[in-house]
Amino acid sequence: MSTADTPPAAISLEDARKVQNGQHRDPFSVLGPHVKGGQRHVTALDPGAEDLFAVDQTGEHKLSRVDGTDVFTGPAPGDGHYWLKGKKGRNVWEYEDAYRYGPVMGEMDEYLLGEGTHQKIWTVLGAHVMEHEGQHGTHFAVWAPSARRVSVVGGFNQWDGRRHAMRARGATGIWEIFIPNIGEGEAYKYEIVGPEGHLQPLKADPVGFGSQHPPENASIVRDLRGYGWKDAEYMKGRAQRNDRAAPISVYEVHLPSWKRRMAEDGRSLSYQELAVELVDYAADLGFTHLEFMPVSEYPFDGSWGYQPVGLFAPTIRHGTPHEFRDLVEAAHEKGMGVLLDWVPGHFPVDPHGLAKFDGTALYEHADPREGFHPDWNTAIYNYGRIEVANFLVSNALYWLDEYHVDGLRVDAVASMLYRDYSRKAGEWIPNKDGGNENYEAIAVLQKTNIAAYGEHPGIMTVAEESTSFPGVSRPVDGGGLGFGFKWNMGWMNDTLSYMQKDPIYRQHHHHQMTFGIHYAFSENFILPISHDEVVHGKGSMLKKMPGSEWEKFANLRAYYGFMWGHPGKKLLFMGNELGMPTEWQEKEQLPWDLLKDPKHGGVQSLIRDLNKLYRETPALHVKDCDPEGFQWIDANDAAQSTFSWIRRGNAGDAEVVVVCNMTPVERPSHTLAMPSAGRWREALNTDAEVYGGSGRGNMGAIEAKDEPLHGQPASASVYLPPLSTQIFIKDKG
Repeated sequence: MSTADTPPAAISLEDARKVQNGQHRDPFSVLGPHVKGGQRHVTALDPGAEDLFAVDQTGEHKLSRVDGTDVFTGPAPGDGHYWLKGKKGRNVWEYEDAYRYGPVMGEMDEYLLGEGTHQKIWTVLGAHVMEHEGQHGTHFAVWAPSARRVSVVGGFNQWDGRRHAMRARGATGIWEIFIPNIGEGEAYKYEIVGPEGHLQPLKADPVGFGSQHPPENASIVRDLRGYGWKDAEYMKGRAQRNDRAAPISVYEVHLPSWKRRMAEDGRSLSYQELAVELVDYAADLGFTHLEFMPVSEYPFDGSWGYQPVGLFAPTIRHGTPHEFRDLVEAAHEKGMGVLLDWVPGHFPVDPHGLAKFDGTALYEHADPREGFHPDWNTAIYNYGRIEVANFLVSNALYWLDEYHVDGLRVDAVASMLYRDYSRKAGEWIPNKDGGNENYEAIAVLQKTNIAAYGEHPGIMTVAEESTSFPGVSRPVDGGGLGFGFKWNMGWMNDTLSYMQKDPIYRQHHHHQMTFGIHYAFSENFILPISHDEVVHGKGSMLKKMPGSEWEKFANLRAYYGFMWGHPGKKLLFMGNELGMPTEWQEKEQLPWDLLKDPKHGGVQSLIRDLNKLYRETPALHVKDCDPEGFQWIDANDAAQSTFSWIRRGNAGDAEVVVVCNMTPVERPSHTLAMPSAGRWREALNTDAEVYGGSGRGNMGAIEAKDEPLHGQPASASVYLPPLSTQIFIKDKG
């Protein structure tokens, strides 16, 4: 309650008309309780009432209507709790007055928000279920600095923006209001009057924790409190699981299409169903991490989540925030990490989203040469605005903090790094030094990584970065971007290009398989076979492979063996373990019936065994990012299209030799240089019958003799099946 007397009348006719028309810039100055002449007066707007009363323990106090308006005012003696009672005919309703409650946001929060250094903006902005001044309700707060008015609207006030106009918090541009008796599950939006006095499209909450089911797009009040995490033991040890020396094998998943309930109109699985079926499946295949394509709320299914509107809301397509936590915790119970695809590079211009949020280019650049993305027809964040940078950094921390996710894979980093990305001359603005680097975006990425690793040691951040930008996975204090890992797009493009060629021509492109080693240790790389490689007419992994059906499967198995034996962490998009004959379709579930065919089941079994071997063999993962862990045996056998190399771990770890034959010609007595004499166990052979191969190999082992070759002290005669990869491990005996 205000302690200052109001002007001679509790509310002037001019102010009442402004309230009536939704034009008052400071509704808290005239609505609610105010002292006049030593007595409390109450003023309220209720467009549905014929009569309005302020009610307290002493009785009902009828308020007078201000002429020609739906504003009522009058004395309400005392200073205790009161509520409002409306009447129209026989209808009577009672409700708490939102304008009798003071501010919720503290001065320190306001200061940090204004400074752009509030790392947990979600604890202040958005919709928070709480007790305030003894009353249950929800506090709403939103940033809209250029707005003349901001109101919360929903079914609770007939979507009438005049009823719950918010309190402006000065220079910060924050608006807030506490609305009593609003709680979990309530739909709401913000009604905003822009700087020119024009009503904007209703906006979803930029920091909302929930959303309606698309195509409906209102925000939903979600209470994030009260989840009882049980993954403390996992969280203590996850730093080792995400380390560059750890075995990291990622299963990338599009949650809506991984599996569907075909008997229930083909619906997608819920988070809780995925917590059982997906987690069990990925764990059985031996993956160490799950990576979810974006789960931040998005309006258009066909964007796969890469055009998010609700960055703080797990998509309702699969359930509520607590249910998403169930999925993360289930993965942790199985010892698997969870990575989220995170999209700070752009956002869609849907009317209910961030675009022109308060009637101005608030989150985006006003100039399309900086603020419009030509590839996706989306808006680009204004990274140089401190509040926008703070919004993005805080969002990254939100997922790590509130949902215990183990890392973020940052989408389309290259599009953020360069001002001229996908732009012609004259369509972009150089930086202050005349170059094409986007200094502001670079700073946001660096701040995000510093904050993420600083607040949550043991997590990982991963960059999808398709250029040769230096130091992506180098620490910020060393001049880098500060990511933990980077996708190796060059390796993926080169090796897939090689594999798609008829084996008769592969000898002329031998370097495509070997060139990646030249830069393999310049970053902490992940080798990605992601969703991008099996969409938009690129065909499935199996379809990319040349030759007969048998050769296609053999090529695919040999390539997976090559990939798991190569330095670098691993990532495989869902369905690629099935040997799908067609490319991925987001509207359909994976073709699980393929597993009835031994050829497809064999590919799946190969992935399971590759993951197991990779996890259990230190030489295959400890030095994935270290040149000391790799040595070519023969990188130059282009004529026969064979490749062979050594993988090494720490001192005392058994050495590993990998050899690939990328032609359909069997080589029954191939002489292979070896790092030492003795018995070498054939730990994996992609041509094994269990994988759908011909079953040709080395009877479980080879014997290397002290006969130097290719600079190695020993050599062995090895049977190389056609289109195969074999992995040998030195026996300790």
